Amino acid sequence: MPLADSRLFDSHHAQIRYALEGQAGKPVLVLSNSLGMDFSMWDPQVPEFVKSFRVLRYDTRGHGQSSVTPGPYSIRQLAGDVLTLADALKFDRFHFCGLSMGGMIGMWLAANTPQRLTKLVLCSTAAKIGTPEMWNTRIDTVRKQGMRPVAAATIERWFSPAFRAKNPATVASTQKMLEAAHPEGYAACCAAVRDFDFREQLGKVRTSALVLSGTHDPATPPADGRFLADHIQGARYVELNAAHLSNVEDPDRFTREVSTFLNS
Repeated sequence: MPLADSRLFDSHHAQIRYALEGQAGKPVLVLSNSLGMDFSMWDPQVPEFVKSFRVLRYDTRGHGQSSVTPGPYSIRQLAGDVLTLADALKFDRFHFCGLSMGGMIGMWLAANTPQRLTKLVLCSTAAKIGTPEMWNTRIDTVRKQGMRPVAAATIERWFSPAFRAKNPATVASTQKMLEAAHPEGYAACCAAVRDFDFREQLGKVRTSALVLSGTHDPATPPADGRFLADHIQGARYVELNAAHLSNVEDPDRFTREVSTFLNS
């Protein structure tokens, strides 16, 4: 697939790189990345998604070709970038699909700006991920040693052993992307994830939601996904044969489940 034509947009003193694909007039679908990735992580989904949607992908602040502004960031701030971008493109309402950190952004948007969201897809995510100690250790590691040690450990959580054995090229390119992440931008987003706890606020989410979890995900296990689905009114829960990066490890089923839900 050809590389998406990307542009930069100014949001609250940051430049946000984004790509817009698909026909004007179709429902808008915003895709939001996991920590450490740029918007190319959605390459497996885009050819199918553009058939039904106008697809907007972007690099989260601190990631890819978006600005690395001084941290720490908050999920609220990262959600603000999405709203500013949607406003600039004159998208009043949109579907939102976020994976991991992107899912946290989706929860915040659904609870605080429900009038902007049509449907919500939460993938490989949780109302709270990890402990402050875990995140602080990771931030320290990145600041002292750069991205390489963190990238190697992350890959173990992101892909199941079976997938890693069968798909070395995909695993290697994902690890390379993680290693290329800006340490300060990554650390600033680690702080956003660390400080986010939405367990008490899920009842505020009234947007029609689909929750996807990976059976083999050690970072946000199925119990986290079921918690989201149990506490968001009317949410649907689906489990995929994948670890954390479920859109890459089980791409066909991921794409099918999301498309079916958004088109229903």
